[in-house]
Formats: sequence, structure tokens, C-alpha cells
Amino acid sequence: MTHASEQEPSASRPVVLVGYVGAALTAFADLLPAGSVVFVEEPDVVRKRGAREKTDASPLVRELIEWEHQLPGRADEFFHTHRDLAPTAVVPMTEYATPFAARLAERYGLPGAGYGAAGILRDKELLRRVTSAARVRNPLMVPARSPQDVLEFMAAHPGPVVLKPANRQASVGTQVITDPAEVAQAWLDCTAQDEGVFVPDRPVEVRMLAEQFVSGHEFSVEMLVAAGRRLFANVTGKQLFPGPRPVELAHIVPADIDPDLTELLARQTQRVVEAVGFRDGIVHCEWIVSDGEPYLVECAGRFAGDGIIDLIQRAYPVELNRAYFAVMRGEPVPVELPARARGGGAVRFLGLEPGVVAEVRGLEEAGRIEGVYHAGVDYEVGAVFDGLHSSWDRAGEVMATADTPAEALRLAEKAAALIEIRTLSHQAATAGACFADGPR
Repeated sequence: MTHASEQEPSASRPVVLVGYVGAALTAFADLLPAGSVVFVEEPDVVRKRGAREKTDASPLVRELIEWEHQLPGRADEFFHTHRDLAPTAVVPMTEYATPFAARLAERYGLPGAGYGAAGILRDKELLRRVTSAARVRNPLMVPARSPQDVLEFMAAHPGPVVLKPANRQASVGTQVITDPAEVAQAWLDCTAQDEGVFVPDRPVEVRMLAEQFVSGHEFSVEMLVAAGRRLFANVTGKQLFPGPRPVELAHIVPADIDPDLTELLARQTQRVVEAVGFRDGIVHCEWIVSDGEPYLVECAGRFAGDGIIDLIQRAYPVELNRAYFAVMRGEPVPVELPARARGGGAVRFLGLEPGVVAEVRGLEEAGRIEGVYHAGVDYEVGAVFDGLHSSWDRAGEVMATADTPAEALRLAEKAAALIEIRTLSHQAATAGACFADGPR
């Protein structure tokens, strides 16, 4: 087989980004030439997110190809249909794009996660089994096909359990259950997994897991990997919103922890990489540390979300995106990859009370706080908020940098405290005001 790198000069060949992420249009503007990006996205998602209008307006984008990439076999069909595309790299931009991107990279003869590794990372049950066999610590887990399975697991393993889907993202369908009396309602709530504009309209199989709850501090490791070998690693500290839904309230870069724990988490992430056979790319691996021992939560074979990569690039500083694209092209990394950060960064997310958004105040004041480089609210007046069920429901975010991670978090929290999102009950809103429909 002739590899893509042997077909034509790289200057005229595109980068394929699988999964539409609007932030890429600006984040990669200084890295990739004009007209060099080909997006691949599900037709339903293109329509629901207005992706074609946005990509048509971007000088970075050569083409948007609508393709049902989440269905089995579609990467091979894409390759045979678009053999002359000859990309320099194939990059997964969203969680559900990772198996397709890995297989497509294989077909074009390019670096990538490897289709087998991507499949393991996308299946939380399979990831637990494979990494446990490699002696990575995991919570005890069973597949749950009904509420009765959850009740039996709780009877056998007293204490809180986590009910979660094996094949979703962004904490969708995840809940901590502390009492068997909660199981029936939790099952109904957690198996209603509507991700709106981010997924195709066709049904997705619901596969649930029941796991022992592990109490401890939460972290993630963002690791750049080439040929299965660690090139760069950062540990991010995490805070969660209070309540039974484990939705992240804040990320702190780097985690303000002992260097020995930082290195332990990096080594454990390398063990996960080796266990699943991950080859090239970035992994975003989440951990809970309990009594000094890291337990694997889950691991994604893609860029971290929630602005973590941007925080890393500012805190170290490091051109991580540039290094990543070099790895995905099979080229030498052209930038220095520091072992330690010189500063800190933090993102603090915003919550709100259920109801209809009536007023947003303090956004401009928050943006003027020292160190804050972004403050945004994702709900407009008139939007309906039905409660915090997953990461998609957070109301906005504040991002800040400073000389230390602790100071960055303090500044982000100070700015977040200035932002007020006032809501009214549905009855009060209907009776007293007329609002525009829906979130942005």
C-alpha cells in the first residue's frame, strides 16, 4: 500500500479533523495553513449546530464532509470514497470521533491511537477489564442491565455506588447513589441520555455500569504520546459541583500537589497507555486518589475539553498543539516540551438555579479582574435551565492565569462571584415576561 506521505507534497495536503469543534477555527489558525482543514461530521450534528455556515466562513477550512462516522465500518468506506484526499494527519476532535479517526489514520498510513486502543478507550467496561488485567487499580464494577442489577451490586458491596453509561461522554447519565431507595428513580434519570445538538438523531444503545464509589481527590493527566512513549505530561486538579452528579466545577493547571504524586499519576497513565496499546496522540486520563492510591476513572484518546489544553499552554508555557500535530504527522516535535510549569491557570464554571433565565449581570466586571482572560455565559435571557445533569448544563466559565495555580484559582473564583445569572420559576416567567427561546 502507498502511504499518504508518499503521494504528494505535504503543503497541498489537508488535515482531517473528525468531529466539529468551533473553537478549532481559532485555536488552530496560527498552526495550520489557510484552506488546509477538512472537517468530517455527522449530518445531523452539522444541521443542528449550524456547522456548515461557520466552516464556510472560515479561511482555515477547505471542506466539510458530512459522514455518519459513528457507525461501524464507515472509516473504511470513507477511505475508499476519498482515497485521493491524502491527508497529512487525521485528528479526533470529539469523544465519539475517536474510533473512526484511529481507523482512518490506519488506512491512510498515518500515526494515530490505533483502532484497537481507541475502541477500548471508548468502552468504559472494556477499559476497566483491560487495565485491571494490567494491574491498574480500578473500582469494582459490574454491567447493569436493570435496576435490579444495581440493587444486587449494592447489597454485595455496601456503600455508595456510581451508576454511569459505558459509552457516553461529559458525565452524561452519571450519578452517585447512596441509598437503595434511590435506585429506581436514578435508573430512569440516568438512562435518559439526550445530548441534544452534539449527537445524531438516531438512537444510541444504552449500556450502564454500576461501580463502587471511591472517595478522594480527583485529577486528570494530559499526556502527549508518540509510538507509545510519553513526551509530555501535565496533571490537572479538579473540583466538583456539590450533589449526586459528578460534574466538574473547576480545573487547576497544574495540580497543586506534591511532585511525587504528580509523577505517580503520570506513571500510572503511562501504564494505561501500554495496557490498551495506544500509539500516537494525546490521552486525557482521569483519576481519583484515595489514601495515596490512584484509581482509574476513565481515559479518553483525544484532546481534553473544558479549556484544559489552553490552560496548559499558558501555564507552562508550551506549544502543545504544535507538538501534537507534529506527532500526528509523524514528524519530529519542533518545540520544547518542559517538565514543569512556570505559572498556573484555572477555569471555574458557573452554575444557576433551575428556571427561566431572567437576567445576566456582572460579566464585564468579571472580565476586568486581574489575570482573567475569558469570561462567558452560555445561557441567554429566556433560556430554560432544568438542572445540572452533565457538563453540557453548566452556565458558563471564567478562565485565569497567575504566577501559581492557587492564585489562578483564586482570581477565577473572584471573577465568577461577580457574575449573577438570575432565574424565575416557569410560572413566574410565563406570567410576567416574554423571553427569547433557548440557550445559545
